Amino acid sequence: MPGQAHDLRETDALIDGLSAGHLLADRAFDADWLRSDLLERGITPVIPPKSNRRFPAEFDKETYKWRHLIENYFGKLKENRGVAMRSCKTDQSFKAFISIAATLIHIR
Repeated sequence: MPGQAHDLRETDALIDGLSAGHLLADRAFDADWLRSDLLERGITPVIPPKSNRRFPAEFDKETYKWRHLIENYFGKLKENRGVAMRSCKTDQSFKAFISIAATLIHIR
């Protein structure tokens, strides 16, 4: 997405065909249409409500704690300059570089 566009605009296309037990997201993705779409697919939305909601939606706080670990993992991947700058020329070499970086993280 361009920097000026909100990520929620393309969420529908991104989750098309998704099959999962839970979807963990931050407050920016708190939208009624997204919650109802996920529930129809049998996916539990784990999205904290925005502070300006009149009737805040419920979410599983224990499951949401896992999001922090996922964010930390992506942060560790981005410590590698090649991943952060996307310096590989092809998608296949970028995928290989991410695999190598993930392997190094697990070895540590």
